[in-house]
Amino acid sequence: MSRLVKIYLITTLLAFACATATARADGVDPALIQALKQATHDIQEQTTDLDSLVWLSAMSENLERRIPNPFYRVRLLKSVASEAERAGLDPQLVLAVIDIESNFDRYAVSHAGAQGLMQVMPFWKEVHGNKEDDLFNPLVSLRYGCTILRHYLDRYPDAKTALAAYNGSLGRDRYPNKVFARLNRDWTFTEDKYSRTPNKKIMVSGSESISDRLNLN
Repeated sequence: MSRLVKIYLITTLLAFACATATARADGVDPALIQALKQATHDIQEQTTDLDSLVWLSAMSENLERRIPNPFYRVRLLKSVASEAERAGLDPQLVLAVIDIESNFDRYAVSHAGAQGLMQVMPFWKEVHGNKEDDLFNPLVSLRYGCTILRHYLDRYPDAKTALAAYNGSLGRDRYPNKVFARLNRDWTFTEDKYSRTPNKKIMVSGSESISDRLNLN
């Protein structure tokens, strides 16, 4: 293949990607754009109260095989708990979504271009003016993903429809069924097993800024 042909193909692909992102942005609900604006101005890592260590210990056991590094694993779980709490979501559901979306790979990229733990499409950064946000940063991915999922849960009458909307498969049950199956199989947190009320809020307070990235080392 000649160099000119390669350049032409690359240019064509880039143009197609830009057109796709623009088309997606044009159809975005203004309420969701506003929600993202409000949600992403103060992304921070959170600290966790002692009572929540029971939850962290239980979830850490479930996640150890896929994230061997205990330091990153616990920091990630703390961030999942705090971001779920901030958005009014069940942290178990958020873990199940991450599991299905990226298998807990912070650098995951889908064939459609979705990025990070919660597989957020980059056009979301553009529609509300935060183009510099790094979706491969777990803190950023969690803030975006939880905000978007919360919006759909408020918009639609049931969690199955909201999950399908989050995945871009509205009207189909395959994705929400996968999330619920994974939730029941791997991410259930029961009071009997851990002697802690599963719906008890996880208390958090702000600490480090977004510049203090979650790292694997």
